[in-house]
Amino acid sequence: MPHLQRCLALALSLLLAACASGPTFETAGVERTLTPVGVSAAPQTASGRTVLWGGVILNTTNLDDSTRIEVLAYPLDSSEWPQQERDPLGRFILVQSGYLEPASYAEGRLVTATGTITGNMTGRVGASDYTYPVISARQLYLWPRERARDRTRVIFGLGVGIGL
Repeated sequence: MPHLQRCLALALSLLLAACASGPTFETAGVERTLTPVGVSAAPQTASGRTVLWGGVILNTTNLDDSTRIEVLAYPLDSSEWPQQERDPLGRFILVQSGYLEPASYAEGRLVTATGTITGNMTGRVGASDYTYPVISARQLYLWPRERARDRTRVIFGLGVGIGL
């Protein structure tokens, strides 16, 4: 019987660890109706507002005292995970004070941030001009590379499994 109790305790511990939640974002004052494409169309009306946006990193550039990240925004799910299966919401520039490692904040990685809209920046997407909303990051979360694969797998039972 003690052996069975230890096995059950171990199984329960592993189950709880597998269900660990992601980051917690401070959402007080966040304006969820604002989107990057909407702010690009009317940047003067959004300056100073707080947003919670996330998406796929397109480019990371280190400046003298900050890091600038270009992000293709996607709608966020209830855990603030960018939903790439949905239509994109436009692009934005995320500015984080200090140095962020470009190898970690690489193209294709997912990021979610809260921050204040500080203005806009004009750039190019292909041959077209583009107005990017710029947000100064208050909270920044780089999602683990493995999470996309883990999100789609739910397994119940006992035994051994091999996943590729």
